[in-house]
Amino acid sequence: MPWVGFVPGIGIFTVFVLGPAIAIAVVSLTNLSGTPNVPWEWVGLDNYRRFFLGQWDDNARVLMRTLQFVLVLSVVQSAIALGIAVLLNGRLRGRTIVRSLVFLPTVLGVVVIALTFSLFFQPNRGPAASIVELFGVSTAFFGDPNISFALVIGVQMWTGMGYAMMILLAGLQTIPGELYEAARCDGAGAWTRFRHVTWPMIAPAITVNTLIAIIGSMQTYQLIYVLTGGRFETSVLALEVFTEAFGGDGSGGGSTRQGYAAALSMLQFFLVLIVSMVALRFLRRREVQL
Repeated sequence: MPWVGFVPGIGIFTVFVLGPAIAIAVVSLTNLSGTPNVPWEWVGLDNYRRFFLGQWDDNARVLMRTLQFVLVLSVVQSAIALGIAVLLNGRLRGRTIVRSLVFLPTVLGVVVIALTFSLFFQPNRGPAASIVELFGVSTAFFGDPNISFALVIGVQMWTGMGYAMMILLAGLQTIPGELYEAARCDGAGAWTRFRHVTWPMIAPAITVNTLIAIIGSMQTYQLIYVLTGGRFETSVLALEVFTEAFGGDGSGGGSTRQGYAAALSMLQFFLVLIVSMVALRFLRRREVQL
């Protein structure tokens, strides 16, 4: 009975993945609030109607901000990480130390990173405030609605850079050196070797890294919450799920709408699925073309 070997894996998947997913889908059809002694009722699709019809202007901005967050992290971060990986794959002196420093943020806790940057960008006594004051500029940094989201993206990009770099570096190290030697013998320069050897060979690693970046950025909320307190100017869909489920809106309120949060979580799942499938289709087609 060879199927017996699959039973433990299927059991773990059912208990820890499939079961909770079904539970969230069921809760999204109720008005569960999480308040003790308050009964819940079936409300059908009311939670979904509330999202699309209740405050659609605000919710649309949250969705657009989420997609912007995902796009920047999956494209810009991957491009920078690829540049770093190419440099570290060469004969750069001290590359082991540089590699460790770039990877360091990956092993640090999200709260530690957020608190560190909060101190660095403290409006009154932080080092960043002292630097910008030299140019006659004053800003509240994470409290400034005009730049807070850009700063959050920058911090998140720095946090995930090491992981992206390691994936791409692993892909670079699988490229046979004979291909580069043959290209040099044909007179190919550094850019030509990158364009016709490195870029096609590293395409699968880029696909993996991009999908991980998309899924990870769609689920990010801890860093944003610690840095900004969950203010609307920096809110993304994952943060909306958290604030609705646990009342963590930074205002001191404790009201929760867990049924509505479950509906947002389901919308988040389908958004991740759609964006990931579109990206995968595009990246796979690019791999074939290369």
